[in-house]
Amino acid sequence: MIERARNFLWHNARTLEQRWFEHAFDGGSAQAVVRAVLAFRNDDGGYGYALEPDHRGPTSQPLHALRALQLFGDVDAPEHAESVLTWLDATCPDGSVPFGLSTSQGHPMAPWITADDQGGLLLTSQIAAALHALKANHPWLDRATDYCWQEIEKLDQTHPYELRGAVMFLDEVPDRARAELAAEKLRHLKPSTEGYAEGEGLELHQYARKPTSIARAWFTDEELENDLDELERGQQEDGGWNFHFPAFTPITHFEWRSIATVDALLTLRRYGRIS
Repeated sequence: MIERARNFLWHNARTLEQRWFEHAFDGGSAQAVVRAVLAFRNDDGGYGYALEPDHRGPTSQPLHALRALQLFGDVDAPEHAESVLTWLDATCPDGSVPFGLSTSQGHPMAPWITADDQGGLLLTSQIAAALHALKANHPWLDRATDYCWQEIEKLDQTHPYELRGAVMFLDEVPDRARAELAAEKLRHLKPSTEGYAEGEGLELHQYARKPTSIARAWFTDEELENDLDELERGQQEDGGWNFHFPAFTPITHFEWRSIATVDALLTLRRYGRIS
C-alpha cells in the first residue's frame, strides 16, 4: 500500500506533499517539510500561493494559515507558528477568522469560498485546534478559544465541515472537562449537506481522526472498522486516493489527491492498519 502510494506521489504530487510523505514514511527531515511550507509565506507573516489548493493567488488567506499550522504540527515545528499568530492578530484581531478575506478578490478561488471578511466557527475552530496542538501561547489564541466556546455552545444546526472543525477544536483545547461536555451535545446534531455536491460529505474517520479523538465515542467499533475498511479499499489503481468534493480547476485534482493520499496513510497508521 505504501509503495503504491509512493509511486503515485512521485508521479503527481507537489514538492510539499512529497516532502511531507518522506518525513512521515521514509525518514525524511522535518526541516525539509518546513522549508517547503515557508516557500508559500508572505512578508506579512501569512501564507498564500495556493498552499491550500482551493484558494489561488498570492495574498495571505486563512485557509493557507491553517494548512501551514497543520504541517508544522505534523513535523513538530512550533516555533514557526509565531509569524502566523502575528498575522492573525493583525488581520482578525477579535479572534474570529473568516473563510476568505476580500484581499483575494480578483484571484481564482473555488466557488464555495466566501471572501467576505466575515468570521465564523469553520476556520476559527480549526486554526485554534492547530495552535493548541502546537502548544502556542498568545493573546490572540485566547480570544479565538473564547469565540469557539461561545459558538459551539449555541450551535443547534451545522454542516459536516463545521462539525469536524468543532471536533478538532475539542480534541486539542486544554479544558478537557468542558470539551467532553460539549462533545456530548455535538454528537446529537445531524449535520446538513444541503448545497453539497452529489457524493460529497465526510466519513467517520474524518471526525474521529485518531483513536483518542473525542468523536471516537460517537461510533461503535463495528462502524469504525467498516469505515476504515472502506478507506483501505479507496486506494486507486494508480496508488493514490480520491477526495470527495469537486475540483474547481484541473490543477487542483492532483494537488488534492496527493493530500488525500498522505492523509489516508496517516489515518490508517494511527489506527494500526499499517506500520
